[in-house]
Amino acid sequence: MFINVTVSAQNKDIVSLAVGNENLSTLVAAVKAGGLVETLQGKGPFTVFAPTNEAFAALPAGTLEMLLKPENKDKLVAILTYHVVAGKVMSSDLSNGQMAKTVQGENVKVNISYGNVSISGAKVVAADVMASNGVVHVIDKVILPPSMQ
Repeated sequence: MFINVTVSAQNKDIVSLAVGNENLSTLVAAVKAGGLVETLQGKGPFTVFAPTNEAFAALPAGTLEMLLKPENKDKLVAILTYHVVAGKVMSSDLSNGQMAKTVQGENVKVNISYGNVSISGAKVVAADVMASNGVVHVIDKVILPPSMQ
């Protein structure tokens, strides 16, 4: 699966970029529920590993609904911030086995094999989507911090 991100987004912040892409509408809803819109519209730069709608749909039944409830906001924020790295990290900056500290505080691991890149087990399906305040790499899976597994 390869996601076509057709938005020329250099003049849009990360949230506006996601809002403009129908494949990321679940992520947008989660970012809103987590109260992270303002943060991801901030100066940055940020690197966001953005799960597709299909990635959220693949979570165990009821998980997304549970996370979107106000009483579970802390869990949702932990998961979402695990998908964000401070700074702008382009695909050309990545190396196999590299560990990157997320805004959540734990590391994600980069795996590069035969030209395929994955972040903690999630395949990158669209890389280097530029935004005014960083870069987005679209992934095919929601990744969970090790402390939540």
